[in-house]
Amino acid sequence: MKFLVVGGAGYIGSHMVKHLLGSGHEVVVADLVSPGPGIQWAKLDIADEPALDVLFGVCRFDAVFHFASFIQVGESVSAPGKYYQNNVAATLSLLQAMVNAGIRHLVFSSSAAVYGNPQYVPIDEAHAKGPINPYGLSKWMVEQILEDFDRAYGLKSVCLRYFNAAGADPEGQLGERHDPETHLIPLILQAASGRREAVTVFGRDYDTADGTCIRDYVHVADLAAAHALAVDYLLAGGERAAFNLGNGLGFSVQQVIDTARSVTGRQINTLDAPRRAGDPPRLVADA
Repeated sequence: MKFLVVGGAGYIGSHMVKHLLGSGHEVVVADLVSPGPGIQWAKLDIADEPALDVLFGVCRFDAVFHFASFIQVGESVSAPGKYYQNNVAATLSLLQAMVNAGIRHLVFSSSAAVYGNPQYVPIDEAHAKGPINPYGLSKWMVEQILEDFDRAYGLKSVCLRYFNAAGADPEGQLGERHDPETHLIPLILQAASGRREAVTVFGRDYDTADGTCIRDYVHVADLAAAHALAVDYLLAGGERAAFNLGNGLGFSVQQVIDTARSVTGRQINTLDAPRRAGDPPRLVADA
């Protein structure tokens, strides 16, 4: 099979590329950043529909994996236009180019943020959708667009609603590096190794046992494997679907910090700060 991985130079996308190549598939990465040596790379912005038309004209893909998006909740609140332009409008360009080229299978990286403040936990896929920040709303908007594209054009998709991606390639070839770093576990490890003075804890007044947010962490290698199962499902004739990706367990920010202290033997300093706008207190998957 031949696949296009949009955002394949990023954290989750790069693990997906490795998984696909290791399974014997042909992969092309569409990204503005190089995915590294030995990987086919189409340097383009998916908002550029004519560039996508050219790519799809020379490469015939069995399916597309779409990972590219902005992901910072706080930033989405302060700069919503940036998120709607990149996460929604650019995705619309990708979808239209796929339709033009006759490509009918897409695996989309959605988010648990589509649920907003949960009415119950663990959260199943039937839970009401009520995003409380522009990031989550941008993901939900794309899911709704995909429903329309299925109805109008027969474009079949699987939307995978991530909870909190964590970890790195077990073989040590890939890892997580964002600039600026926003994910909790890398921030904690930076503080443990002395590359950061402290870890900022955003809010200690949530309605949880220790007052800090609770999240469901899922390993990035498991995410990649789930995407592979999703594309297999589509290529076997599966209909449009959406699935949660999590482990079904929740851990608070303070629990993660305490565990890192225990494992590393380091005193990890913390800095308390107010809650971030748009952060729900508890997100745990029924996956």
